[in-house]
Amino acid sequence: MITFIPTPIGNPQDITIRAMKLFESATLFLCEDTRQTKRLLRLLEERFDMSYPDAEFYSFNEHNGQERLDEFGETFKDKEVVYVSDAGMPVISDPGQLLVAYAQENDLKYDVLPGASAVTTAYAASGFEEGKFLFYAFLPHKGKERASALAEAMNNGYNTVLYESPHRLEKLLDEVETIDENRELFLAKEISKKYQNYYCGTAKSLNEQLKELTIRGEWVVVIKAKAQAEKNLSFSEVLQLDLPPKPKAKLLSQLSDKSVKEWYNELIG
Repeated sequence: MITFIPTPIGNPQDITIRAMKLFESATLFLCEDTRQTKRLLRLLEERFDMSYPDAEFYSFNEHNGQERLDEFGETFKDKEVVYVSDAGMPVISDPGQLLVAYAQENDLKYDVLPGASAVTTAYAASGFEEGKFLFYAFLPHKGKERASALAEAMNNGYNTVLYESPHRLEKLLDEVETIDENRELFLAKEISKKYQNYYCGTAKSLNEQLKELTIRGEWVVVIKAKAQAEKNLSFSEVLQLDLPPKPKAKLLSQLSDKSVKEWYNELIG
């Protein structure tokens, strides 16, 4: 049995009783970082009287995941296997996806526990009205790929959630302000931790506000969708939009009988 267990995204009191019981009975831990997992288990042992598990610990990440599966994937059916990421919900923007696919392909029983998620926590805190949103995880770090992904995130018609590191948050705000200085954003800093803070406002106002601060910690950014009236663009208006070819091709495809690929080739031709 493989169990994917969410871990606290900040405050250790967010761990569940069910999670601790499964930690105690596990015989094999697959961890994004074994050091981080062992630190959490020791903390749970000290604060909540959890019994530290008599188990093996192995790293399982984007670099060695396939190697681990080749190494001892056959033994999973005979063990109580737990997978944890460093913080939050496993598999969401996380290498655990490889392990889920392996379980499905090999008919292995698995379960995913509900629990802490920075995505849903930040979106709930934003107060944005739409119940639907898109999650983009981390944008590419630089270049055309980043510009294209950000343009798509801002013009997809939905509220969009991003993760951002502290050393790139200022860059992101500059980029959003350049595209649309009046776009409303919600920023969540260090969710559930001691220095948690929320910021809400236009891209321009938040950029000015945060330039006065020392930006540290982990951030979740929610980009509010454009107003409905702005989303009802005509075919000719979409053609005139100053967007990278990929997101423009997707928009044009929705308004015509041509595929995204056909529009993309036409736009770059």
